[in-house]
Amino acid sequence: MGLEIERKFLTRGEGWRNGDGVLICQGYLSREPSRTVRIRLAGESGWITIKGITSGATRAEYEYEIPAADARSLLTLCEPPLLEKRRHRIKHGEHWWDVDEFLGENAGLVVAEVELAAEDEPFERPPWLGVEVTADLRYFNSNLAKHPYRSWPEVVSGGAASI
Repeated sequence: MGLEIERKFLTRGEGWRNGDGVLICQGYLSREPSRTVRIRLAGESGWITIKGITSGATRAEYEYEIPAADARSLLTLCEPPLLEKRRHRIKHGEHWWDVDEFLGENAGLVVAEVELAAEDEPFERPPWLGVEVTADLRYFNSNLAKHPYRSWPEVVSGGAASI
């Protein structure tokens, strides 16, 4: 079985920026809590991903590359709205970080993710890393599609939902 062990963090400052990044458009064929089925177009690469329930920072994950034309077509079948973000890939210490700068109704939100071999695997924290949000379901991409960051009460009222 494929497993994903991932920890998520908010960012602070702009130290994570490293060029233009890759534009990603993704949508969900299923956003059920027990399984999500995601279609992603990242640049000119298409992907289908099936994820299971998260336990801690771990969940089942199966991801397969598909033709970009198929991804574009499948995105039209996804539950609206689609999620857009710009991904920056950054090497820090021994790990690669994916820093997602969200666009559209999620603009203003920047989340950094690191994949690990074990939940307790040590990693070097980049200086731009903020508060951990791994366990906060609001930050799951499938939830951000349904409940965009800009609609959160603390964001609407000008409060701090990120650092």
